[in-house]
Amino acid sequence: MGHYVTLATCNLNQWALDFEGNRDRILESIREAKRQGASLRVGPELEITGYGCLDHFLEGDLYLHSWEVYAEILEHPDTSDIILDIGMPVMHKNVKYNCRVISYNREILLIRPKLSLANDGNYREMRYFTPWPKARYVEDYTLPRFVQNVCANESAIVPFGDCVLSTKDAVIGFETCEELFTPQSPHIGMSLDGVEIFTNSSGSHHELRKLNTRMELIREATAKCGGIYLYANQRGCDGDRLYYDGCAVIAVNGEVVAQGSQFSLDDVEVVSATLDLEAVRSYRASKISQCMQAANSPCYARVTCKAELSPSSVTFDSEVYPTPTREIRYHSPEEEIALGPACWMWDYVRRCRAAGFFVPLSGGIDSCATATIVYSMCVLVADAANNGNEQVIKDARVVTGDPDFVPTDPKELCNRIFHTCFMGTENSSKDTRSRAKDLAAAIGAYHTDLNMDSVVSAVRGLFETVTGKRPIFKVHGGSATENLALQNIQARLRMVLAYLFAQLLPWCRGRAGGLLVLGSANVDETLRGYLTKYDCSSADINPIGGISKTDLKKFIAYAEHKFDLPILNDFLTAVPTAELEPITKDYVQSDEVDMGMTYDELSVFGRLRKVEKCGPYSMFIKLYHEWTPRLSAEQIAAKVKRFFWFYAVNRHKTTVLTPSYHAEQYSPDDNRFDLRPFLINPGFSWASKKIDAIVKSLETKKKED
Repeated sequence: MGHYVTLATCNLNQWALDFEGNRDRILESIREAKRQGASLRVGPELEITGYGCLDHFLEGDLYLHSWEVYAEILEHPDTSDIILDIGMPVMHKNVKYNCRVISYNREILLIRPKLSLANDGNYREMRYFTPWPKARYVEDYTLPRFVQNVCANESAIVPFGDCVLSTKDAVIGFETCEELFTPQSPHIGMSLDGVEIFTNSSGSHHELRKLNTRMELIREATAKCGGIYLYANQRGCDGDRLYYDGCAVIAVNGEVVAQGSQFSLDDVEVVSATLDLEAVRSYRASKISQCMQAANSPCYARVTCKAELSPSSVTFDSEVYPTPTREIRYHSPEEEIALGPACWMWDYVRRCRAAGFFVPLSGGIDSCATATIVYSMCVLVADAANNGNEQVIKDARVVTGDPDFVPTDPKELCNRIFHTCFMGTENSSKDTRSRAKDLAAAIGAYHTDLNMDSVVSAVRGLFETVTGKRPIFKVHGGSATENLALQNIQARLRMVLAYLFAQLLPWCRGRAGGLLVLGSANVDETLRGYLTKYDCSSADINPIGGISKTDLKKFIAYAEHKFDLPILNDFLTAVPTAELEPITKDYVQSDEVDMGMTYDELSVFGRLRKVEKCGPYSMFIKLYHEWTPRLSAEQIAAKVKRFFWFYAVNRHKTTVLTPSYHAEQYSPDDNRFDLRPFLINPGFSWASKKIDAIVKSLETKKKED
């Protein structure tokens, strides 16, 4: 008969430096794993400190506090009789490592440092940690004295290094996050040396359409090598731009048997499965080529543990049986936009203890998308409250300032915490004003409406008084310089008014506290620099700052039906416009006309520039093959040059970007993700000459043909 083991992994919403809160969530996950009958519990990467501590990882206090918290977990009565795989930073021989600490019944069995560090994109792990360079090598680590006093170890020395754990009935090996993504992942060598259970503790962030990559790597790891794979992940906003998207999973022999949620307001989620070790052994033994490699594979040091993972008393009539396989669950990109930024915003507002959010609602699709995401957040909170989530109810009472409030109705919650304002001028249309008002009413937001012409006129008049010059718009005969300056007056005054209203609207409603101002500039506008520095794109946080205009439109179409908001269709069919210039019978300002490129083209430029690492020359070559004959070589060259010109001259704007939810691989965020200079020669003269030469040769060849 089979050899059944019940194992648990989890999603935890940890918060950077929240040692006590992180400890309590770890303890709750251990209790829940035991309630589900698990003999092994795996947690996320750096779960004691929170993954996103950044330069706090350089502080010695953090390593001291990590061991102090670990000691409290170790001696807690609820942590007995289960193998614990817990993530924390450890200093060994004055070198900082990102580690897994493995224990059983208060005995620390081994410390396994991370071998391959994430050091690109959003990650800078080598700024804080050193990768363990010695494969299959173990050293002695002396436990801190106060840890020695609480642990059950006979010696103060524990193994530190690349080793595996041997229980009475199975062998367990350990990976950490990035190691799964490397070409020579540790699970390959471990599987050849007889390791049957692999754990992976991760701090992996959400990006649109990214989950399938992670899930396929997990599935393929066990399809190729055989074995049981337990993946744990952090979930939530732990203090920065990233949202860690959970989705803890258990796979065996290439099939998924358990999957946690990707987006949720639950701080602790444990998933478990019962698996048959004999199925792993049979799967491997049937592959002769794998057996031949295994027979010649170098060995890992094995640390022994007295625990047994499977009950010895299982019989045919036992209720213990293997968990069936299941299909992997993926959200559509539209659902990801509705859920990811909403969960991120809830974590942000509840942890900073603001009184809610404020959005300058323009009547355009970007601020509409921001408002709709806030409403999606309110729906999630209401659903969680209706399901009895006490933590969500407690947090909602703090945010609303009402100790008796139960957020069961999303529109009521939205009215309490979400404030919108249409900041109109003489350049605003009736359509945008009415769309803003109708959307606010549909979602329940507390809406205000104002005309700011007197404020704009006062600033304009001040300049005229000081200089004797009166700038006028281009449609009235003014220069491009005057036209831009007059637009920027309106845009920047909106930022000033946004912060004024965000601070005082709760006071007007008899509430304490202030509101978080939300930005609503999308990733494409930021890439092109089509925004005013320090205008209403400058805010506290921006839920759509990493999302393309194309995806935002698809999200609005989805949300119209998902949330029963017919008003959203009016935003979809409206022409995108900033409404910063006067409207005449012959002229209405259009974003795409102003930019000289479409939003779809901007998405293509962004991916080629960032993801495929293209400069102007290689971008032109790629687009020539993709866009001809729809466009001529000369037209493509002009578009590429125009994009890089405006990208370069506006790069300085990215240095002051509002912290945005990271959702897209081509985000131009200069503060964390896209480390390029902000003073660049916008002509790219060398590349431009090479492009011109190719265009000329193609034209010559065309004439000859």
